[in-house]
Amino acid sequence: MLMNLAEWLQTLSPDLGPLRVFQYLTFRAVMAAMTALLIALLSGPFVIRRLTALKIGQPVRGYGMQTHLVKSGTPTMGGVLILLSIAVSTLLWADISNRFVWIVLLVTGGFGAIGWVDDWRKVVRKDPEGMRSREKYLWQSLIGLLAALYLVFSISESSNWKVLQLVMTWARSGFDVDLPPKAGLLVPFFKSVSYPLGVIGFMILTYLVIVGSSNAVNMTDGLDGLAIMPVVMVASSLGIFAFITGNVSLSRYLLFPHIAGSGELLVFCAAISGAGLAFLWFNAHPAQVFMGDVGALALGAALGTVAVIVRQEIVLAIMGGVFVAEALSVMLQVTWFKFTKKRYGAGRRLFLMAPLHHHFEKAGWKETQVVVRFWIVTMLLCLIGLSTLKLR
Repeated sequence: MLMNLAEWLQTLSPDLGPLRVFQYLTFRAVMAAMTALLIALLSGPFVIRRLTALKIGQPVRGYGMQTHLVKSGTPTMGGVLILLSIAVSTLLWADISNRFVWIVLLVTGGFGAIGWVDDWRKVVRKDPEGMRSREKYLWQSLIGLLAALYLVFSISESSNWKVLQLVMTWARSGFDVDLPPKAGLLVPFFKSVSYPLGVIGFMILTYLVIVGSSNAVNMTDGLDGLAIMPVVMVASSLGIFAFITGNVSLSRYLLFPHIAGSGELLVFCAAISGAGLAFLWFNAHPAQVFMGDVGALALGAALGTVAVIVRQEIVLAIMGGVFVAEALSVMLQVTWFKFTKKRYGAGRRLFLMAPLHHHFEKAGWKETQVVVRFWIVTMLLCLIGLSTLKLR
């Protein structure tokens, strides 16, 4: 918004040349991070007091870790603080005419709304399970598929009108339209290995990445500070990819597809990083507030959407390896338990407890040890992901 305002003011008076600084993407990204950081830090105490006054406290499942029972009643739904900081900062510093800015904001807000309802049921109805899985996946799937339908055509077109024309052409052709090579699945560490997906394949992949990353981050959010710092690191790394794919010269030099307009997502990723760091100030052990599903679901969906736009779905899986491991641990635990119960009459477990962070707690690790070690692993994985920029 400020960039658009600066451009308008420059057309009115040539003496306002210094306002050209707003055209620099890196400047606006830094300012977006600082703005989100300050908004969250300054409003954090007020939000926590309000959540406490409204008695919006986190219920703890009876079958969960016994050491976590002391956390019962800690204010939750703090993810609202993160999302508001991201939204305000992004709208201030990003180019509001950019199509990708709006799609990531809408997806993030949509998944945040799902998380809000889930958390509300937990704290108001006192139901530790919240929204039932079937209902939650229904709404997640709806948003994910709508986002996939838009992104499959917006990757190659720079205006919403042309995107609409492509959708109509696709429908008239019997749902058979070839996509450009840059819409294929890129394989990291190789110069030009890209697998064509087609419209349906792209939509399925996009759906899986957005919904999968959303739930993976949500499963990771079980210890003080465990989820938010990896989100910050992965978002910062994806911001670099966005900057490169949005720049014609850099993308050509590094053999990446040029996605016109994707560079503006650097501002969005910077806002996530700033808001996330501020939230960590209050979420560090012992946590004063939890982000809840309203934050975890939204942030995971945001990462997935950015990764799809910059064509780095596999790299997201690498950098977000902690999220992937947490989700896989739950799926493997449930599958193995059901299989052994059906075969042997009694369910057996692969892990001491799922998600994975609880397994390590059961194994004797302290909560802070699990959190910091998972941070270290994420840092290393992000460095591996960033190495794909040059190691090709």
